[in-house]
Amino acid sequence: MNASIDFALKVSLAYSKKCKPLCQELGLPQTAFDILMFLANNPEYKTASDIVEVRKIKANLVSVNVEKLVQEGYLKRETVKGDRRKTHLICTDKAQSVIYKGRMVQESFFELLFENTDEEAKKSFFEVMDLMGKNLDKILDGGD
Repeated sequence: MNASIDFALKVSLAYSKKCKPLCQELGLPQTAFDILMFLANNPEYKTASDIVEVRKIKANLVSVNVEKLVQEGYLKRETVKGDRRKTHLICTDKAQSVIYKGRMVQESFFELLFENTDEEAKKSFFEVMDLMGKNLDKILDGGD
């Protein structure tokens, strides 16, 4: 397997493993937890279609898990004025403790991910990631 694909897969699997105990404690499927954390951490995204497009989760899976989060009181739907077909998903007060715990898991995960890495190496890593992100934007915009 390609090293970069293998790395991305390992990051995903390790993150899921670190989130599993919290998901079990909360009685939430991993996908529901991921959707809630995505919405909380990225307030510019507000709709189910945003989740499908950005997170690349299948629409039916997003629908089922959003419905679960709404029924359990973690999300509420808010109709967008001027577009009755569009609905924003809003994290509720009940969701705040889950979001807090989720962010603690995320912080712990990143600390473990960068364990034994000095600040200079971290800085270089993020600089390279930023440059690669810009290169990817150029490719996606039809450039080179």
